[in-house]
Amino acid sequence: MAFTAHPEEVARLRRAVGIHLTAWGLDGQVDTVQLCVSELVSNIVTHVGAGTPASLVLSTGGERLRVEVHDPDTRALPTLVDAESDAEGGRGMALVAALADRWGVQVYEEHKVTWCEFAVEVSSAPIAPDEEPSVERADALLDVYATLKPPACSYDRESGRVRRRVEEESVIDIVTDLLHRLRAHGGDVDRVLDCAQSRLEAGRR
Repeated sequence: MAFTAHPEEVARLRRAVGIHLTAWGLDGQVDTVQLCVSELVSNIVTHVGAGTPASLVLSTGGERLRVEVHDPDTRALPTLVDAESDAEGGRGMALVAALADRWGVQVYEEHKVTWCEFAVEVSSAPIAPDEEPSVERADALLDVYATLKPPACSYDRESGRVRRRVEEESVIDIVTDLLHRLRAHGGDVDRVLDCAQSRLEAGRR
């Protein structure tokens, strides 16, 4: 997920982290990972500079969840600081080190990667797609949307579903169109996104 290092971006990235981890069945780790992402991004804003182009990478496989933040500054390296209890700063990486199982920095020729890893704690078994009402409703919506916007949605008539390779783009188109309509009618887009994320995390269907 590409982003520009600004304090305002933290909320968007936290929201994205919550959505991804919930989809992966890692609901119990959302708060911890979100907090670490906030610290890593804030570290770029403070020590590299506001407006720095950066990216956030989440990955999971086997027993590990990995978070990476990429930025172009190979000189400003995150370090642990023994900050005083009343200090206003200096505790960011110490907090990451305390919450994550391990963390580190990889320096490349034109950028660096600050990363941290967590042991995977699957909160519950995934719900089979055919057993979840919200998935069935979404399938029907995608089918209809495919007929309305064929360039973005390739419709698979054999399975009656939008092909997997364009499914994510189709969902993005639908959500974007709905949010455009909401904003055009004076709605609060950020509040709606926050509510949607909360319902997703709570498992409401």
